[in-house]
Amino acid sequence: MHKFQVLHDGIYCIDSGYVQDEYAAIYLLREGDEVAIIETATQHCLPRLLEVLTELAISYQQIKYVIATHIHLDHAGGIGAMMEIFDQARLIAHPRGAKHLIDPAKLIKGSMAIYGEETFKRLYGDIKAVDESRVDIAEDGDIYTVGGRDLLFLDTPGHARHHFCIYDAKSKGIFSGDTFGTSYPVLHYQQHGLIPSSSPAHFDPEAMNNSLDKILVYQPDYMYLTHYGEIDQPAAKAIELKQWLSDMQNLCQKLNPVDKASRLKLESALRQMTVDKLAGQVCCSEAELLALLDTDIKLNAQGLAVWWESTLNE
Repeated sequence: MHKFQVLHDGIYCIDSGYVQDEYAAIYLLREGDEVAIIETATQHCLPRLLEVLTELAISYQQIKYVIATHIHLDHAGGIGAMMEIFDQARLIAHPRGAKHLIDPAKLIKGSMAIYGEETFKRLYGDIKAVDESRVDIAEDGDIYTVGGRDLLFLDTPGHARHHFCIYDAKSKGIFSGDTFGTSYPVLHYQQHGLIPSSSPAHFDPEAMNNSLDKILVYQPDYMYLTHYGEIDQPAAKAIELKQWLSDMQNLCQKLNPVDKASRLKLESALRQMTVDKLAGQVCCSEAELLALLDTDIKLNAQGLAVWWESTLNE
């Protein structure tokens, strides 16, 4: 049986197996006879989810909603495959992302341009379209119910313009996607272990700060991170997250990453900042720490550079 955690209040965290263990979570929220799936990882991760459903004695017909916080493929790549199997479920999508799930051609083309066809297939498999008639658009402040349990959808740009977070009043928790950063289990209890996700192409630190303030208004007890797992004391941890954001912006001001050479310097500086903030705190070597965070560092550097260039063109 594949790994999953029973959290509380009918919430389960499933290790999707995307890229490596405990890297990308799929969440189940169960209330009565109804279930919502929040985040889907990729098509390759679907067998793990189906095995967990069997172990939990959840039938396919109990799946009321399939949800991804945004349309980046490590969060939404498995949506089409899931919707085929859970043929009575509704998809809840962000207004800016829905069209790309209904017709994923542009999403596929853009990702293949970055990764190449072979790597794209290895990471994501087939990205299947979703019938438009099965898609519900969640505007800011909309509430959907699962077994009578309210889920509040909040528009939270910053990581991406097509991002929402979901507040669950019963657990006093928020499914935060990438808005509240990344923190793998080895980092959960470290002082600087919650790191912003500034991946391209829509990163906006001002919008991210505003989104953090917006979701903290609800005084959540927990954040359910896609990367990875449940963390507590989010208000206190938001302080360190905002400090990271400030430090990352300062790197851009110092290095002015507008060409290949300066962007490589930014990536190197971001890697060194990560070592300075975290090395010696975690129960792994510096090399293991950097291996764990290598993809995030590279994507964060790319997103910071794209954002910085956009500020120069304003």
